[in-house]
Amino acid sequence: MGPDGAVNIIFRNELKESDDPAARKDELVADFRDKFANPYKAAELGYVDEVIMPQLTRPRLIRALEMSISKRDSNPPKKHGNIPL
Repeated sequence: MGPDGAVNIIFRNELKESDDPAARKDELVADFRDKFANPYKAAELGYVDEVIMPQLTRPRLIRALEMSISKRDSNPPKKHGNIPL
């Protein structure tokens, strides 16, 4: 759901009561996009660790994959098996 759908749901009553619902909806959608529908706000609130710019995506991905080449997962040996029930 994008900002349009969110505004339709959240501000339903306000849109019904306004004199010009289309103009008011445009204002509310723009405000919603500025406040909530951007990655910078999500990073500020801690929902996202970092916002990576598009030109830096490939080098970051390559570096992360290179680090994981030598990584080996070693789980401790099983202590108990499953008994038939």
